[in-house]
Formats: sequence, C-alpha cells, structure tokens
Amino acid sequence: MPLLDGDRIVAALRAAFTHDAGRQPLLQLATDRIHGVGSPYTSVYLYMLDGGDLVLEAFAGRPTEHTRIPVGKGVCGTAVAEEQDQNVGDVQTITNYIACNLLTRSELVVLIRRGSLILGQIDVDSDAPDPFTPREHAEVRKVADALAVLL
Repeated sequence: MPLLDGDRIVAALRAAFTHDAGRQPLLQLATDRIHGVGSPYTSVYLYMLDGGDLVLEAFAGRPTEHTRIPVGKGVCGTAVAEEQDQNVGDVQTITNYIACNLLTRSELVVLIRRGSLILGQIDVDSDAPDPFTPREHAEVRKVADALAVLL
C-alpha cells in the first residue's frame, strides 16, 4: 500500500471545487495534503508554467528561494523540457540540479497536463535517498491529473 492515498486527495480537491474554491486554494490543498502524509514527503512545491518559466504558486514544508525556474533548468525545468515526469533517487548525481533545500536528497516531479498541454507540476522533495516507488509516483499522478481538470 502506498504511503500517499491519491484518491483521498482527489476527493478533497473535488469537494473544495464544488464549494467554489479557486485556483490558489486548490493548489494549496494539494500541497498540504501530500506534505501531510509525512516522511518521505519533506516538502511539496506546486509550480505552474508561465511562458518559459515555472512559477511557484503553492508549497508546504520548507520555503524555497526558487520561485521562478526556467524551463530546462534543474529537475523541474527538465521535466517540462523533456515532457516527462522525473524521479531522481539521488539529486547529487544531477549536474544542473537546483537545490530548493540543501538537505534534499531525492525529488519526484509529476507534470500537470491537460492533453499534451503542460500546465505545471507537483515537485516533491525528500531528505531520504530514493524513496519514491512507482506506486508513490502513480498516487501523485492521480493528484496531478485531478488538478489538470479542476484548474
């Protein structure tokens, strides 16, 4: 059983949406719920695509100075440039890595897509090396897919 229950988070997002929650409350709810699972989810950042940059719109966990990330830079920017989710078990192996926090050891980036259009991404950081299994990835994907519909 995965640590994260994507279906429960999706249900909470849909309930908030039916009560007229706007974009910002939905994004914050998603980050809060994923982060609320606890370890290994140290920090969760929700970046939305704005032209050639990813812009931080919500987070839970440690603050970051990286509020804008150019497409193609770091794990987050690479996900958009390559149009693929990223699961990096050891961020120290990435040459263009942009550290949101110096304690971060691994990162999971899941794109928020509406068809082929990339809207943004959920960026999950962990202090643990290589904690994100394919099932964990799939649970975060459920949240990303729900956001693509609700935003």
